[in-house]
Amino acid sequence: MSGNPSVDVFDLGSEHEQVVFCNDRATGLKAIVAIHSTALGPALGGTRFYPYASTDDAIEDVLNLSRGMSYKAALAGLDLGGGKAVIIGDPATLKTEALLRAYGRFVQSLGGRYYTACDVGTFSVDMDHIARECSFVTGRTTAHGGAGDSSVLTAYGVFQGMRAAAEVVWGAPTLHGRTVGVAGVGKVGRHLVRHLVEDGASVVITDVHQPSVDALVAEHEAVTAVASTDELVARPLDVYAPCALGGALTDEVVEVLSAKVVCGAANNQLAHPGVEKQLEERGILYAPDYCVNAGGLIQVADELEGFSFERAKSRATGIYDTTKAVFELATADGVAPAIAADRLAERRMRDVGRLRSVWLP
Repeated sequence: MSGNPSVDVFDLGSEHEQVVFCNDRATGLKAIVAIHSTALGPALGGTRFYPYASTDDAIEDVLNLSRGMSYKAALAGLDLGGGKAVIIGDPATLKTEALLRAYGRFVQSLGGRYYTACDVGTFSVDMDHIARECSFVTGRTTAHGGAGDSSVLTAYGVFQGMRAAAEVVWGAPTLHGRTVGVAGVGKVGRHLVRHLVEDGASVVITDVHQPSVDALVAEHEAVTAVASTDELVARPLDVYAPCALGGALTDEVVEVLSAKVVCGAANNQLAHPGVEKQLEERGILYAPDYCVNAGGLIQVADELEGFSFERAKSRATGIYDTTKAVFELATADGVAPAIAADRLAERRMRDVGRLRSVWLP
């Protein structure tokens, strides 16, 4: 890419079936759609609207996120593959109906190999705009027959995964009496905080958006706030829940973390390969991110059948059992839970998708 012109683009996304660059000069749209795998069905994954510092950064993010969606869909038992899209730019200044509709035309041109939905920087109303040009959109507003805000069941699923981790560590599937640190209380984190408070946990929060913090502290007596993530992870915690952007679990964080469980909504939490072993060596149980945060995917996938919130919630409740299965395989195979989750997902992609490696409309 720009920093190294000798890099082969096929090496960048060596696991991916397809990477599409979308450019519309009239609206300022610069987007990348990455389809990692359609072995189990058409790829589904959200569109992230974010001011990346460079195209290289955007490519790295979309490749990592789309791979994670393949594993997430497989582990959740869905007949879907993994994809993701990023739109480069600040949504506060660049996002317009015209841009979203131009993006919708690009997604439509893929013929159903990729279904889009909400992610960081995009919302259900944006999906309604995209759907005016595109048939392959989920996560639309309830007014248009959609599932609405997928963060509701994302948070619910993370809570179920946290209950499973609590049962392994403390012998009971509850966070009652525990102290949980939540980094990031935006779309998903604020819903997770409410589940934790209702379960009897004390919650410590932080976020770069101070109004979000202030609102939760005012709403719940059991919620307190700290100024930064660094301050949060240094506090005495039972559970740490990263719910902002990826890469939250660095060497430095793992070194100071007192929590016995890490379970959060953020994607790609491990800053680099090997962090999962460091967590294990420190006696910290890691609930793999794409296992526990699959509730949003389950919610928008249900929309493809004609959305039923109760049916989607029932399926998301199954994240508790899936997380337990990951921990059990990790113990049986003597590996970290992150590796066990990969093995379960890869087994399903291999066994179910072996006769259909590429999905065609």
